[in-house]
Amino acid sequence: MDRKRTAEFAGSVALGAWAAFAVLALVVAGRHGTPLAPDHALLTWALGHRTDVAVAVARGITATGTGAVPYALVVAAGLVVGRTRRQRLVAALLGAGCLTLGQALRWGVMELVARPRPPRADWQTSASGWSFPSGHTTTAALAAGLVVLAIWTRAPRGRGPWCAAVACWGLTVGATRVFLGVHWCTDVLGGWLFAAGWLGVCACLAARWVPDAWARDGSQERPVAAP
Repeated sequence: MDRKRTAEFAGSVALGAWAAFAVLALVVAGRHGTPLAPDHALLTWALGHRTDVAVAVARGITATGTGAVPYALVVAAGLVVGRTRRQRLVAALLGAGCLTLGQALRWGVMELVARPRPPRADWQTSASGWSFPSGHTTTAALAAGLVVLAIWTRAPRGRGPWCAAVACWGLTVGATRVFLGVHWCTDVLGGWLFAAGWLGVCACLAARWVPDAWARDGSQERPVAAP
């Protein structure tokens, strides 16, 4: 797929994800944050299937959805996708910027919607702030998406299993937020849609701009052989 088609595809993904996110956000805000039927159903299921081992595993997974881990993954993705030292630095900085700005935008939406979390008595881990969209979910999905894009770009063979594993991690972090009782399932769905929309925007911009800049930088860094 050439750069133009890649940009068009990424733009379409972004448009669809943002449209779905907007609808979900309007529904949540229109109900003043009260949970929907699936929210109640999945929280009830989680409460009935908690064991000490399952809770411990979920806590371990959910901890990877915030803090240093997502940024470390994004920086690693930048190192993978770049071909020269300068490209690797640019890619790592752009990836970290994408993640940081995405988190900031999510925080703004969260403050605007101001949805309460599930009852504190059902929590199995610590949490703070409003509920929609889920921060851990959004952050993990953004990091996973950037890593998948890096693998897909630079690993033509055997990339399927690696991409699937990274995507599963991103999705599982979101699932643990519901299992641990600190988010409604629609918070997690909102986080996934938000991440898909923001990744689509960033990928569209990268497809249109970054390759040309990298080509110029790479040509400057490579020495010219003597005649």
